[in-house]
Amino acid sequence: MIMPHGAEALDLPVWNRASDLSLGPRRRSAMARLDSEVKEECLREDLKFYFMNPCEKYRARHQIPWKLGLQILKIVMVTTQLIRFGLSNQLVVAFKEENTVAFKYLFLKGYSGVDEDNYSCSVYTQEDAYESIFYVINQYHRLKNISLGTVGYGENEENKIGLKVCKQYYKKGTMFPANETLNIDSDIETDCTHLDLQALASPRDWKSTSFFRLEFYRLLQVEISFHLKGIDLQTILSRELPDCYIFQNTIVFDNKAHSGKIKIYFDSDAHIEECKELNISGSVQKNTQYVLVFDAFVIVICSASLILCTRSIVLALSLRKRFLSFFLEKYKRRVCDADQWEFINGWYVMVIISDLMTIIGSILKMEIKVKNLTNYDLCSILLGTSTLLVWVGVIRYLGYFQKYNVLILTMQASLPKVLRFCACAGMIYLGYTFCGWIVLGPYHNKFVALNTVSECLFSLVNGDDMFATFAQIQQKSIMVWLFSRLYLYSFISLFIYMILSLFIALITDSYDTIKKYQQNGFPETDLQEFLKGCSSREEYQAESSAFLSCICCLRRKGSDDHLILTN
Repeated sequence: MIMPHGAEALDLPVWNRASDLSLGPRRRSAMARLDSEVKEECLREDLKFYFMNPCEKYRARHQIPWKLGLQILKIVMVTTQLIRFGLSNQLVVAFKEENTVAFKYLFLKGYSGVDEDNYSCSVYTQEDAYESIFYVINQYHRLKNISLGTVGYGENEENKIGLKVCKQYYKKGTMFPANETLNIDSDIETDCTHLDLQALASPRDWKSTSFFRLEFYRLLQVEISFHLKGIDLQTILSRELPDCYIFQNTIVFDNKAHSGKIKIYFDSDAHIEECKELNISGSVQKNTQYVLVFDAFVIVICSASLILCTRSIVLALSLRKRFLSFFLEKYKRRVCDADQWEFINGWYVMVIISDLMTIIGSILKMEIKVKNLTNYDLCSILLGTSTLLVWVGVIRYLGYFQKYNVLILTMQASLPKVLRFCACAGMIYLGYTFCGWIVLGPYHNKFVALNTVSECLFSLVNGDDMFATFAQIQQKSIMVWLFSRLYLYSFISLFIYMILSLFIALITDSYDTIKKYQQNGFPETDLQEFLKGCSSREEYQAESSAFLSCICCLRRKGSDDHLILTN
């Protein structure tokens, strides 16, 4: 057997090794290009999956739309919870208002049932002033014998039962209106006395004291304050535990104007407290337990919704980061801000806020139910706002249909222009508000305060109460009366015929633009152009084997689940 020469034997392996070295970079380049294409296709499919609606996601990957089911269940439960709490809150408000009216009839002499402007009633003579003050004190002493309600005496801040009477007056002075002379010290002094039940039993003694000899020319006001306790029994009819109340009542005889008219103000501030001893037989306690279980279930549902929506936002931010990195690496430029905001789903943010408010409101409601807390107002604000956001969120699912989606798109397109327009119109509106308050305030009830002026002008913009606004102006000053006509006519003409029409035109223009886009197609952004490279939705849902061979993201391993954005 003839063996080849050593050098010749080494030639073939050397030539083959050089060939392999020359093909290595090509193979690596091809593999890198193939890997880049696969990553791009996976990213494109993940983006497409993110922007699908729940039905399309289910048809594509058979993913159950848990959030959609939770939102439907949450709408039913949150609305039911709100209705039950609203009925309970109505009983609380009604009890407070009815007791306030009853107290006015009990303690205000000559009360007609209708307040005079922002005060309850008024007196015009010294005799009527004395009688009104003594009437309050006597009625308080006879309360248990004359009251129809479940009220009793309560302790004040000093842990005393009785009346506290205070009077404010100028320190000293003399006044002679006939001679147009005045000598008075503007320093204000306050003198108070406390009348307990034992002292009230002897009216001659406390009436004859010097404290009740009033010098009206330097008297500013007399304030009578007392506390009462009451129990709301009507909640038992609704199978709820009753509430115990403390009413902090204050009656003020206001003589600061010294105009010959003393205004009498009555204020009753009700606070709910936990009843010390409750012994109620029946099914009230069992009904309370059922309501607590229902509220706890609402908290669980909202917590699950909160977790799912938060997870979706986190995954969306991760997907946006992948897209921004890929776009910058391949196209050497940044993605526009509009495309970046497409990844932030505002509906999810609104659902998260709604869930947080519902959870906090439900916890407060449970504490109120067991009488550990009494803040009905805060609880009603939280539950009411959360229910509002829940029902507004339904628009998201209606937006999947083209005809219903017009409203959402129109609102999104017109909102920036409307806000800029309102900022400009608001300057004019504020100008009219301040002008009307300073000029017409002394002559018109609707212009006495800035908030009432703003409410009156807003009503005029909507065409409400126009004739009454014109007619109620007092004609004591011809100059002010003429100015009021010029003021009102110019405001109505400017805002109704010009500003309001422009406001509607902005929204109409956005609506026409959206309709035109729906017919001719919307302008394409970088994100939409990138998604065009993906196959049609039907091919995606068919999941052909040839297509799946190059789309690795549809057959990921369990360890790669964090790379796929799931809704």
